[in-house]
Amino acid sequence: MYCFINVYSYSGTKKITDKPNIIYILADDLGYGDLGCYGQNTIKTPHIDRMAKEGIRFTQHYSGSTVCAPSRGVLMSGLNTAHSYIRGNFSYEIEGNLPIPDTTLTIAEILQTNGYKTGIVGKWGLGGAKSVGGPNNQGFDYSFCYLDQRNAHEYYPEYLWENEEKYPLEKNENNGKLQYTHDLFTRKALDFVKENKHESFFLYLPYTIPHSKYQVPSNAPYSNLNLSEAMRNYAAMITRMDADIGKLLDLVKEAGIDENTIIIFSSDNGPTAYANKAFNSNGPLRGFKKDLYEGGIRIPLVARWPGKIEEGRVSDLISDFSDFLPSACEIAGIEPPKNIDGISYLDELLGREQKKHDFLYWEFFKYNYGWKTGDNPNTRNSFNAQALRMGKWKAVRSNLKKKPDAKLELYDLSTDVGETRNLASKHPDIVEKIEKLMEITRFDAEFFKKGK
Repeated sequence: MYCFINVYSYSGTKKITDKPNIIYILADDLGYGDLGCYGQNTIKTPHIDRMAKEGIRFTQHYSGSTVCAPSRGVLMSGLNTAHSYIRGNFSYEIEGNLPIPDTTLTIAEILQTNGYKTGIVGKWGLGGAKSVGGPNNQGFDYSFCYLDQRNAHEYYPEYLWENEEKYPLEKNENNGKLQYTHDLFTRKALDFVKENKHESFFLYLPYTIPHSKYQVPSNAPYSNLNLSEAMRNYAAMITRMDADIGKLLDLVKEAGIDENTIIIFSSDNGPTAYANKAFNSNGPLRGFKKDLYEGGIRIPLVARWPGKIEEGRVSDLISDFSDFLPSACEIAGIEPPKNIDGISYLDELLGREQKKHDFLYWEFFKYNYGWKTGDNPNTRNSFNAQALRMGKWKAVRSNLKKKPDAKLELYDLSTDVGETRNLASKHPDIVEKIEKLMEITRFDAEFFKKGK
């Protein structure tokens, strides 16, 4: 059972008992170095940069995993990949991918139960239409989505899903390419805010930009770049998303709910090697999407909440996607569930003393493995990589399918953020401690069966 804890009061158009609105915007395959506020010099992101200037920017925030489905599962559940159900991008024989179980308790369900209007617009990837993992079964009052992440690779599909019913895009039939899904997502997101501005709402906006295909309408900028069309489109896609985030910022202000709305922006995992070569999308980090090195999992996190978050702050708090659920609960004045891995970062947002993780943990299962209805991927021998962050230390084991006894690699991120010097042989005591933590934390096959 969850209860209200009245810890905030607000002035303006909302009642004093109303809870803050929460908007969480998620990019897809956006790198740590793809934003101006993180050092990008070519791709223009003035509105996200403005969010950082008017709020807080995190430098050591991590995604839930190194590919989309498990990362999003961690974000929604507050459970890291030792305990969450989805640990890889598992294709399914029907549209919708492997669904999260009905027993999964999502942040949307918690907020919905406590009076929030909840909406998702964008890419879901945790269950198909009418499945137990579908967004409307997992706490969302409204959904307008790609349900299957495989379909989200195309920006001009013939249909999307609205409240888990097919939403035809007739102008895209016969290769029409006249309805760009990102623009539809922005319109639906703005509509959701307009329709719910007089009550507390949670909007989850997982855009598909800048995931390939690298498609963008013809009025895209960056035609002058000496790069492939795909990479010019990549840059244009990010700038288009940034402009639409600007529209959302403007709407929230025009609606008179600016000071009662926290807006958070992040990315589901690191970039591709292709994008990194063109734009230094990883900055100084090693690795890419599908790796558990820093480049695969360290991602941007920017938050803006006028009057609550001090402007222009930079945080080096070590945090990850599992922390969003308890953070959103605390923002909303709701007691979070006990059996989760995340720690609320609200204190860090507000400049107060912040509780910290002893360590963060990731495990990654075989990529894009096919499953049949009724299968459980966690019973298959598909475990492929582990990583653990403990203070300044980062440990990685990779390619475990081929080398199940692979030795632990150890890096000191305080002096080697690029993970170039393996120090395992010089610090056997740290290696031993991390190996024990990995063994203790390693996937608990019964964990996900526990009820909500």
